[in-house]
Amino acid sequence: MTDLGKNETVEPQESQTVESQESQVNTEEWTPGNELKEYKPEEKINPWLTIWLKPRKTIRYIINTNPTQYVIILSMVSGFFTSLDRASSKNMGDDFPLWGIIAIALFLGTIGGVISLYICSALIRWTGSWMHGQANTEQIRAAMAWSYLPTIYGSILWIPELAIYRKEMFTRYTPTMDSSTFLSNMLLAFNAIEVTCAIWSMIVFYKCLEEVQGFSAWRAFGNCINAFLVVFVPIIVFVMIATSLL
Repeated sequence: MTDLGKNETVEPQESQTVESQESQVNTEEWTPGNELKEYKPEEKINPWLTIWLKPRKTIRYIINTNPTQYVIILSMVSGFFTSLDRASSKNMGDDFPLWGIIAIALFLGTIGGVISLYICSALIRWTGSWMHGQANTEQIRAAMAWSYLPTIYGSILWIPELAIYRKEMFTRYTPTMDSSTFLSNMLLAFNAIEVTCAIWSMIVFYKCLEEVQGFSAWRAFGNCINAFLVVFVPIIVFVMIATSLL
């Protein structure tokens, strides 16, 4: 009778131990470097809005749920608007029709946006590993792509700009724009909003990079500088050597 009573008391303890282990497994989530820790379930957030003021919390939520979601789409949209900006700065409207510029942006801009995302994220992952960064390339891609969002929102102003100024957005001479002070000031206001959103995107990216890499603000900035130098220092050295040989 005594042995039977002991066995009956042991079984519930083993059951409680298994349940405790299962509860520990179910309370684990991603942290920088794919380390796991206990946490309380996060509230569901809307990253399309919270990325503006809570970038670290937002990118953590994205990484924990689906780090690849919308990454390609965001990079394509960003590449499209970036292509329009470059076409405008180069006055491509002097040589191409408006529909041609938009077609080029839709084709080359979107492809370039994706290629740029993959190359830059790989460079940041590589140089970040020198500084003991903890994120993998997929997580850095997510940080980059979602940090494009403020710039994309600002670039939506391209729609009224094209509707109002049409091809003059891409030409050296802008007679319609110059004939109206109101139109000129309106374009300046649009540009100011776009620049502000672009600057905010940079801030958001550094915050997101801090979170996924486990860096401080300065280390995140240094990570980006190193990635920049890895690309451009060899180019500068090559140009200097080539120039000296001519």
